[in-house]
Amino acid sequence: MAFSSPLFITFAAYLLLMVGIGFVAWRRTRTFDDYILGGRSLGSYVTALAAGASDMSGWLMMGLPGALYLGGASEVWIAIGLVIGTWCNWKYVAGPLRVYTERTRNALTLPDYFTHRFEDRSRLLRILAALVILVFFAIYCASGIVAGARLFESMFGLPYAQAMFWGAAVTIAYTFIGGFLAVSWTDTVQATLMIFALLLVPVFAILGVGGPAQALALVEQVDPSRLQWVGAGGAVAIVSALAWGLGYFGQPHVLARFMAADNLATIPRARRIAMGWMMLCLAGAMATGFFGIAWFAAHPEAAGPVDANPERVFIALSGLLFNPWIAGVLLSAILAAIMSTLSAQLLVCSSALTEDFYRGFVRPRAGHRELVWFGRAMVLAVALLAIWIARDPDSRVLGLVAYAWAGFGAAFGPVVVLSLTWKRMTRNGALAGMIVGAATVIAWKQTGSPLYEMVPGVVLATTAIVIASLLDKAPSQALQTQHEQVRLTLRENGY
Repeated sequence: MAFSSPLFITFAAYLLLMVGIGFVAWRRTRTFDDYILGGRSLGSYVTALAAGASDMSGWLMMGLPGALYLGGASEVWIAIGLVIGTWCNWKYVAGPLRVYTERTRNALTLPDYFTHRFEDRSRLLRILAALVILVFFAIYCASGIVAGARLFESMFGLPYAQAMFWGAAVTIAYTFIGGFLAVSWTDTVQATLMIFALLLVPVFAILGVGGPAQALALVEQVDPSRLQWVGAGGAVAIVSALAWGLGYFGQPHVLARFMAADNLATIPRARRIAMGWMMLCLAGAMATGFFGIAWFAAHPEAAGPVDANPERVFIALSGLLFNPWIAGVLLSAILAAIMSTLSAQLLVCSSALTEDFYRGFVRPRAGHRELVWFGRAMVLAVALLAIWIARDPDSRVLGLVAYAWAGFGAAFGPVVVLSLTWKRMTRNGALAGMIVGAATVIAWKQTGSPLYEMVPGVVLATTAIVIASLLDKAPSQALQTQHEQVRLTLRENGY
């Protein structure tokens, strides 16, 4: 898609709006707590959409439609697993984590929470958790850089290297300036834009081939197997797809939104908003990919770029079905999805480096101003590392996301869930779970097994936590009492 004035103007206006929000948030950011967690001030609407937008990265607009375009209906199991996992995360983790992090010395990050939850005076938990965050978020951030590069490459005909830097620049800018509040407020705007685009594009694609019946007939004409819910991978592929839902319990950028809610009563309202938004977005993304098969079958002369890279199906349909002004708005939604998640991830990495390394080991008495500026410097450092990882123009968005998602899901998911529900869990159990979960994901990935590395990672990490905790001496009476008080607070509030 060549450079055009309407596309450029639309994109420029959108990007200026995001930077403007960053400056407004900057004026509200007075302390390091504000920069990292927004002073725990998010209402239900912002909590819901910020959690959703930070979760649904460029893979929602590019990776998932591309998977449906390539594999057909058998890829729907990913979305089913995500919906189940999201609901369970909001229902069973959000409220307890909000209460527990406030009770554990107002913990601002997951490593901070783990340290105080288990009274880890050795600080091994803090170091290990921060390292896991840095390793897997560097990969996750790279997926956002790749998605942004694909967008700028397709729209403006830029070389991949230039497109990569332009795609990352604005996200880095408003995250650097405004911190958590900027990220959360822009997420709310971006979530609204994403749902609008994902509902509009598939409707016009279906109408463009004559309606739903004709669209299904065209898909069957291209490849009848794309109508089947069970693909060539069989049960293993279905289990692997559903296992994506297990990852939610360990995603630091999503869990940070729960921690930032203004109070416990916010969570149930936010859950209902978040689930409605998510299901509509996933339905639109899947419909875009699936019915994109039909549209390009009816217009084979336009299918070249999409057949070369199926992750461009949303970009291509937006440019072909709408005039440049509308297309500019719709394509801004891809940038919104990319920016919302990338900004959240950059901030979590910055938080880990600042709170868990710099203040934890180097400058324990550092003032708020110093910490905020060090955090901003770390945003830049992590962004540059992600750009270096994303430098390969053949990188695929969904593949990078899948690896990082599994890493967090296995390393943190079982630790988070059991720390909130099992008072017998110990520091050594948490260490064992993190090490086994992360190591299993890395090792399993090298085997080339068709089973998604999330499955063995979560199973083995959970087993390691239980065994190590039972072999260890029981937690102190103070920790057990704290756990019981948290559970009592939750019961009093209907949990």
